[in-house]
Amino acid sequence: MNKKIKWGSLIILGVGLIGGAIYSQLPKENEELAAADKVVSGSKGKKNILNVNAKIIKPQLLTDEFTTTGVLLPDEEVDLSFETSGKVIEINFEEGSLVKKGQLLAKVNDRQLQAQLQRLVSQLKLAEDRVFRQNALLERDAVSKEAYEQVKTDLATLNADIEIVKANISLTELHAPFDGVIGLRQISVGSYASPTTVVAKLTKVTPLKVQFSVPERYAAQIKKGTNLNFHIEGQLDAFAAKVYAMESTIDPNLHTFMVRALYPNVNRTLLPGRYASIQLKKEEIPNAIAIPTEAIVPEMGKDKVFLYKSGKAEPVDIVAGIRTEAEVQVVRGLQLGDTIITSGTLQLRTGLSVILDNID
Repeated sequence: MNKKIKWGSLIILGVGLIGGAIYSQLPKENEELAAADKVVSGSKGKKNILNVNAKIIKPQLLTDEFTTTGVLLPDEEVDLSFETSGKVIEINFEEGSLVKKGQLLAKVNDRQLQAQLQRLVSQLKLAEDRVFRQNALLERDAVSKEAYEQVKTDLATLNADIEIVKANISLTELHAPFDGVIGLRQISVGSYASPTTVVAKLTKVTPLKVQFSVPERYAAQIKKGTNLNFHIEGQLDAFAAKVYAMESTIDPNLHTFMVRALYPNVNRTLLPGRYASIQLKKEEIPNAIAIPTEAIVPEMGKDKVFLYKSGKAEPVDIVAGIRTEAEVQVVRGLQLGDTIITSGTLQLRTGLSVILDNID
């Protein structure tokens, strides 16, 4: 009897263990998912409403511009050197000073040339007297026409020799070719200079040239007189310049063309050689329709925006014009006074109910 009870207990215990194992493998209800399902099922009957911001279309001045980089160039710049060779006997400028056009800057030895000039000038009076006497004799038929022409030729030759010596003397003098700032001198008094010797650099910094490249697609829009602004690192204020010349051809490799503008630089505050960040105004459009970039929804190769109409979002296809950093011109699709939705555009659908939180 005890043996039967023992085996019965073991059978009941085995059945219990097997049943518990099977129960543990059965799927159980996830309380969090069940709660979410209740929320979703409860919201199916409610109407979806989206809170958005909007803007009323008004006419405005739209400036089409782009930014590029350029460099400041001097109006004129030259390495000064003598046109002849000789020992430097004078230096008549201070480094870094302003000089005027025609000012004598330096000179090489010309004593030999001065002596030649003095000898020729001393012969001039005698040659002129000979011509005067021969002319008087010719009027009385006391001398031949040939003799008179000979003394005239001698006088002309003497005057030509004098001019040649004077020209050679002028080559020994170095004059400023234009007004400007002269740089550091590279020679000293007593040194030997030749036409290849650079005395100093002369730079005209009033005005300055602003040189930059423009993409070829803007070639027809950049004209003489076009205004631009540029910034220099370390300077808070913008500087205004005006286009005065353009290259005659487009670079076939870079597909750009070179443009130059003039900046007055009256106070010589800027130096050539500096890089400039240039903002070029290509066109100003008055009474333009412009909308924020984020209001546009690209779809299937087209651009569209959503209008606010009687509490609903209604899509409208548009045609965009010029683009700035923050706005896009609309040339077709919108009218003045329309209210466009500017936020939540990716969630908008046709006929979706919306509430305006803010209207610009």
